[in-house]
Amino acid sequence: MTDRPLIKRYGPTAAVVLVAAGLAVWKLHQWVVNPWTRDGQVRANVIEIAPRVSGPIVELPIRDNQEVAEGDLLFRIDPRTFQVALDKAAAELDDTRVELTTLARQVEVERASVVQARSVIQQKESTLKAAQVQLREDQKNYDRGKALIASGSITQRDFDDDETNFVVSQSNVDEAEAALLEAKKELLQKQASLQEAIAKQGAPGDKNAQLRSAQSAVRDAELNLEFTEVRAPVDGYVTNLNLRLGRQTVANQPALALVDKNSFWVDAYIRETWIRRVNAGDDAVVTLMSHPNQPLDGTVDSLGWGIFQQTGSTGQNLLPNVEATFEWIRLAQRIPVKVTIDEVPDSIALRLGSTASVLIRANSSNSN
Repeated sequence: MTDRPLIKRYGPTAAVVLVAAGLAVWKLHQWVVNPWTRDGQVRANVIEIAPRVSGPIVELPIRDNQEVAEGDLLFRIDPRTFQVALDKAAAELDDTRVELTTLARQVEVERASVVQARSVIQQKESTLKAAQVQLREDQKNYDRGKALIASGSITQRDFDDDETNFVVSQSNVDEAEAALLEAKKELLQKQASLQEAIAKQGAPGDKNAQLRSAQSAVRDAELNLEFTEVRAPVDGYVTNLNLRLGRQTVANQPALALVDKNSFWVDAYIRETWIRRVNAGDDAVVTLMSHPNQPLDGTVDSLGWGIFQQTGSTGQNLLPNVEATFEWIRLAQRIPVKVTIDEVPDSIALRLGSTASVLIRANSSNSN
């Protein structure tokens, strides 16, 4: 009879104590078995936005800490100078096309001249052949006349006519040979002029170097004009905006920072004594200091392969830096472990650099 009141009196208390003790043991087991750290930090890709061209800012539609979508206009550089450059390049392209058309016509003219020069050579060759035939005929008559005049078979006047005809034919052949040689020289000059015109014209069509150079200049001017509009390359948040209207921007110099909203992760700095229990793919629990009551599920993405060591680095006078240590205390190094967050609730806003606690369920990747 006396045991029942004791059980009723102390039973619930004992049950609560046992449950609490069990939870404490389970929690202690979790902290002992699973690697954890309070030294975690929210990270994200920070894109340094740099203009491709220089010039003053004439439009700045964004404000500091504003969320922007990919393709949104961040700022606009004065486009007038680049529009003038584009117009000039387009005009030079037109001039190049006109010049190439003129050169093409010049090539045709030179080709026609070469054809004409070849025709003249054919005429001169025909004239020379005719003169040579006549020379051979007159030489026969002259040789026969010399034999006949010696025997008195022909008169001196007939012989003089034969001799005159032979001399004239010889002169005609010399003149025809000289004319043919001159015609061949003229052909060589026409062919040289044709080759020069072809060289000036260059390759035909779109393969022409002058045309491609002028087209490239136009494309370059078009790109520079497009580059006056600086747009967001990704969805993200404008951070630490210091730009103002009228400020001179410099090409390829960072002008503002954009935090990629889709790139957040957590770097958990795990003690090296625990790192052997961590594997890529392990489940993780991330608790942000800003939201202590909303743990987030995560996954170990990768483990770092190295950290900077101050001891042994080069210091003043090129001497090594050596930090003083206590022989009876050995502090474990922290190895960075990259943890991706599986899903972020709408009520939580991740902020680059904020603090997080991370617990990694050891070897959970094997069970998965």
